Amino acid sequence: MRKFTIAASALAGIAALPAHAQTSVVLYGLIDQGFAYTSNVQTGRTAGALKGEQQFALSDGAAGIGGSRWGVKGAEELGGGYQAIFTLENGFNINTGGLAQGGLMFGRQAFVGLAAPGGRLTFGRQYSIVADMLAPFSESGEIPGHMGANPGDFDDLGHSFRLNNTIKFRSTDFHGVTVGGMYSVGGLAGAPGRNQIWSLAATYAMGPFSAGVGYTNARDPNLSYFGTNGNAGGSNTDNMGTIGTTATSVQTNPIYSGFASANTMQLLIAGTKYRFGGLTVGGTYTHASYGGLGDTTAGPNPAKYSGTAIINNGEVNVSYAFTPALSVNASYGYTHKASIGSFGEATYNQDTLAASYLLSKRTELYAFAIYQKASGTDSLGQPAVASITQLTASSNNKQLLVRVGIVHTF
Repeated sequence: MRKFTIAASALAGIAALPAHAQTSVVLYGLIDQGFAYTSNVQTGRTAGALKGEQQFALSDGAAGIGGSRWGVKGAEELGGGYQAIFTLENGFNINTGGLAQGGLMFGRQAFVGLAAPGGRLTFGRQYSIVADMLAPFSESGEIPGHMGANPGDFDDLGHSFRLNNTIKFRSTDFHGVTVGGMYSVGGLAGAPGRNQIWSLAATYAMGPFSAGVGYTNARDPNLSYFGTNGNAGGSNTDNMGTIGTTATSVQTNPIYSGFASANTMQLLIAGTKYRFGGLTVGGTYTHASYGGLGDTTAGPNPAKYSGTAIINNGEVNVSYAFTPALSVNASYGYTHKASIGSFGEATYNQDTLAASYLLSKRTELYAFAIYQKASGTDSLGQPAVASITQLTASSNNKQLLVRVGIVHTF
């Protein structure tokens, strides 16, 4: 659960507050910097054919194990075990100083709410409750962070997306059981069902065993789920990715970016983990459906799709802690996009190997390699190209990413 361990260490300053404090406000942050080699990234087209090149880059943690950020978190004691709480979290690029999340000031998180003995109820811009509760079972919860997510992070286990106008509840642990729910208000006058999202999740943990399941239903996902960053567009924009039809434009998320005209997206995710001393074995299964394709009030439909598109994924991950400071992990994921209309199926095989070493409680060195191979026909109706999460897609069916980096939390 590397992603959540990092987050916890970033907030460790809270524990240092005096026990008698009635109100606390804490500044925290995380900086992730690394050097990356990518075997192939698209650079455009020549005579209609995709072209690509190798890339060597110094890159922010948005392509590492955790995007660089700073935030303010506060809590006020209300008595009886109740607190008023808030979080404002900004994402930024350490190499340019620019804002992340499409230029939003607090694009990572911005919410206020109440914490009680039975759980937390929060309101604002937040992560999906399903991503919160199911990501720890996946490779995204290990050393590579969101870079280890499934192709294009189509199931959001890599926490790539934030949802606006959300009401979220997460219970405290009760005999090993934790439950959560979330509702994102569509807010469209005269059409209360449009642009809304609702999710439910539950986990069970007892001793070395843990498991969970979650479900998300998003209406008009191109707008409600994928269109929440500052640079997102309306229904004439593909917020799920880029199609790359010009000589200089490139593609992102081609596994599903062709399904922007869906009026409903459903995600069903299950995961489990078991710990054997320093060894942890886990796995996840995701079923994603994009229904009602062809609704151009939700998004563009250049492929003229209709009906429902299906993507399924299975992943197995293994991690081992040699010492409290040194750990390694590996995973294999298989993703299948079913055929739809006149377009055939596609498959994506992804292998990940990663290691990290803690120099201190706040500073970590890491390295990882991700290899992906695609085959078939992707959502854009083209021969499937490899597309590791957060990267520009390859111009062919293979892509390798190797990265070494450093993370410091404060």
